[in-house]
Amino acid sequence: MRLGVISARERGELRTAPEPPHLRVPWKRLTEILTYISPLLAMDLTMIKKMAGVPLADIKRSGGWAPLVHDRAISASFLAPTLHNFSLSSPFQLIRALPHEPPTSLRIARELITSFFIYDTLFFLFHLSLHRISFLKRIHMAHHNHGEINAQVTNQLDIVERLGLVLLANFSLNIIGSHVLTRTLFIPIFVYLLIEIHSGLDLPWGYEKVLPWGIGAGSKKHATHHRTGAGFYEPFFCWWDKALESVERRHVVKK
Repeated sequence: MRLGVISARERGELRTAPEPPHLRVPWKRLTEILTYISPLLAMDLTMIKKMAGVPLADIKRSGGWAPLVHDRAISASFLAPTLHNFSLSSPFQLIRALPHEPPTSLRIARELITSFFIYDTLFFLFHLSLHRISFLKRIHMAHHNHGEINAQVTNQLDIVERLGLVLLANFSLNIIGSHVLTRTLFIPIFVYLLIEIHSGLDLPWGYEKVLPWGIGAGSKKHATHHRTGAGFYEPFFCWWDKALESVERRHVVKK
């Protein structure tokens, strides 16, 4: 089950399994928690939230702006970020303007699947650049600085990579106009999948064993990526990795 141990045994480096990695003491992770939360909390408290299907007047009102005042600088599009209108009565962005109509089950399912496909593609490109562009390699180095891969490695990220991961997920949801309920469901699924692929465990119920046609990446492929530092750049699926491998193989043959 433990992929790092299985791999080491195959290479003849281990005869008996070492103890699994221990969880770090929570109070020792306070700096890590603050580093992770601070930039996201700052954005959350200062930027107006623009949910799909919400009237511009409601968005303005939630951000402390007068809803009836015509202001071309404020747009309902998430691609046009707007700062909260800070005042004594509304010092931070604490109110969320939500859509009036509930989504259908079909819409939620469609948006979840589409957003994961979009995120997987965007993160593949981002992740590939972290490995292939020299000055970006230092950003990603912390994520690969570990012994046996385990779930704690999931959050072992440079602040730039943390922001990239969150903003890409947010963009993937926003670009298709996801309902706020879809976003609420996306987050726990997203976090679980990230932990699973970094768990270092070949779980019998792993999602890649459930998905058809071998399209899932899973913990086995991601453990190989962490061990070798190459290949399997996609977090959840593997079609772009296969396409990249095919292109690079052709390039080698031509040489």
